Amino acid sequence: MTTKIFKSSQEALRDVISDSTIMSGGFGLCGIPENSINTLSEMPIRNLTLISNNIGNSGRGLVKLLVKDMITKAYCSYVGGNPDLEKRIFAKEIDVELVPQGTFSERIRAAGLGIRAFYTPTGHGTLVAEGKEVKEFDRPCILETALHADFAIIKAQKADPYGNLWFKETARNFSPLMAMAAKVTIVEVEELVELGDIAPEDVHLPGIFVQRIYKGSNYENAIEFKKVKE
Repeated sequence: MTTKIFKSSQEALRDVISDSTIMSGGFGLCGIPENSINTLSEMPIRNLTLISNNIGNSGRGLVKLLVKDMITKAYCSYVGGNPDLEKRIFAKEIDVELVPQGTFSERIRAAGLGIRAFYTPTGHGTLVAEGKEVKEFDRPCILETALHADFAIIKAQKADPYGNLWFKETARNFSPLMAMAAKVTIVEVEELVELGDIAPEDVHLPGIFVQRIYKGSNYENAIEFKKVKE
């Protein structure tokens, strides 16, 4: 088997180029691929399309790409807590498609399953439905298309050499779906383990959906921390 383990984020992300579409896992700041985002922010690339629940928050996460004007289009379900994004939206410096969160996850899932589009009642009669086909079932539904990507950057807690992944609790969020919907999935992990250390029933994402793995470091984990009594 050709190794999926790379020495660094720079090596794993080496072929990400301008005009790429990138899915980035995470919910708020929970489960975001910090190392991959930091590396991308230092690369000479532009005109990226980002698909992520939110484009960073409070100066962290994908905001690092945004403030360097690397993102020209974004699909997301939440834009709050991000003054940098707000400023660019009002200045028409970025094209943002705001997608209801359930529709957002289903559009990604559909891409991974080879489903080109689906009908949903969510958003009918609102700005979300503008320009979209409407079909009557038990109620009016709008047609939503699948979301694909060139690359998915995600974070997992553990990976084995085959790319089987285990995520820590809610840090799993959208990441498994994104891995299925992208041409190339790049995973940073906190722990690299031996084959068999992740029990089959504990594999949250099979390695067939993972192309590259590297061990991350220096995590800020701004929202993932434990408080204990003294």
